[in-house]
Amino acid sequence: MTLQTTDRVIIVGAGLGALYAALRLAPRPVLVISPEDLGIGASSAWAQGGVAAAMSSSDSAESHALDTLRAGAGTVDPAIARMVTAEARAHILALTTLGTPFDRDANGGYVMSREAAHSQPRVVRVKGDQAGREIMQALIAEVRQTASVQVAEGVLASGLEVQEGRVTGVWLERADRPSGRVLLRGPAVLLAGGGSGGLYAVTTNPPRIRGQVIGMAARAGAEIADAEFVQFHPTAIASGEDPAPLATEALRGEGATLVNALGTRFMLPLHPDAELAPRDIVARAIFAETQAGRQPMLDTRAALGATVLSRFPAVAEACKRAGIDPVSQPIPVAAAAHYHMGGVAVDAQGRASLGNLWVCGEASSSGLHGANRLASNGLLEALVFARLCAVGIDAALGPQGAASPVTLGFPAAAPDSAVDPAAVAQLRRVMSDLVGVVRDGPGLTRALAKIAEIETNSPPSETFLNMTATATLIAAAALMRQESRGGHYRTDFPDADPAQAHRSRLTLAAALAQRARATEDTR
Repeated sequence: MTLQTTDRVIIVGAGLGALYAALRLAPRPVLVISPEDLGIGASSAWAQGGVAAAMSSSDSAESHALDTLRAGAGTVDPAIARMVTAEARAHILALTTLGTPFDRDANGGYVMSREAAHSQPRVVRVKGDQAGREIMQALIAEVRQTASVQVAEGVLASGLEVQEGRVTGVWLERADRPSGRVLLRGPAVLLAGGGSGGLYAVTTNPPRIRGQVIGMAARAGAEIADAEFVQFHPTAIASGEDPAPLATEALRGEGATLVNALGTRFMLPLHPDAELAPRDIVARAIFAETQAGRQPMLDTRAALGATVLSRFPAVAEACKRAGIDPVSQPIPVAAAAHYHMGGVAVDAQGRASLGNLWVCGEASSSGLHGANRLASNGLLEALVFARLCAVGIDAALGPQGAASPVTLGFPAAAPDSAVDPAAVAQLRRVMSDLVGVVRDGPGLTRALAKIAEIETNSPPSETFLNMTATATLIAAAALMRQESRGGHYRTDFPDADPAQAHRSRLTLAAALAQRARATEDTR
């Protein structure tokens, strides 16, 4: 079944980037494709730390850009870093105008936290650890009142139609129950559907964020950049929950320390900034302590005492569910897949390599994050590129016309088209075991072969094929990068190679060729 919307821009995703772009496009009509009710299941809503922005008189966009370059381990695009950090202040003010209740001091100034690899406090926050949720609530309220924005809830995008190198439509299906697919054609498509963290067995990402949007674009022929660079958050709460609750980095910014089961502060000899070292360094240290059987823990007792309960309510609630009292006990932590620096390659205006396709947020790779994202730059990038994509789409489409709401109807489900939960669990375990915090060539080769095997033995689900496409791209890019840099660490190539201090570019066709060779090599 094929439907046509002549004037509505199709936005895939319903997180911060998607909603911000929809509002920036107003009064141009848009259709937002949301797998769940707005605000549920979006990575943005789970973000705890806040938005990085130079808001104080002692700070500057130039300093923020320099910190971004340093954290990115040699592969950040300097022009993109300067552009994004220069816009940061304006977006904080815009979100404030929309009603986001950022924390303020007695003089009305923004309260800011210092997070890893920032040279000074620069992270604007809400209620300690509620930034993502509160920003999303402000955006959702505005979207609900904006007549030009139609939201299709309970609908999942599973593919792109491409004609002569241009995206012309999006394949849709029900997200809340099995259904057949319909093709919705429209004047422009913006992908803003999140990253890939849920491809890993230990992750802080919502359950639905498993690389589907990146895989969908890759299967349509879009170029993917920096796929090997996955950021693992050092301090997911090791309570056995899936996804793992997050102990925000702001806790360490407030003085919380990392200790192991022996009571040793293991970060002190590893980096001058100790607990506030770049995330990749802290994540590997956490992983090493876990592998050695010395349970790593985050100790907030001396730094925060009982105030941790009121100042960081999300952390307090997660600890309560796990039977942990952070006032009297250290919090067990583990490294968890958190953010994908890689994604659909975009230019400085958010345009992908396929015509008529724009991408923003974690599904994209703009060159801002390099090999290791600076803390709390993720929400900032989504805001900046959502605006840029909106500007680009508006210019490309010219004068707007009136648009009636799109009526979506779905045929009955095809037999065996549902995603197999057992196959997803297998895929996530392979990614954690072989493409995780620490990697090596033989393990990555086995991972590619296992991904192929899981894909072959699973029902022919388009959504699952999007997942395996992204998993293949991550593993193939990691095998190709024979060095260690930022979030990508290989024990067989433990040092950075100056000759490889550049971004990677990969198509799915090239990654699948790599996978075929790996399959032959493991037979």
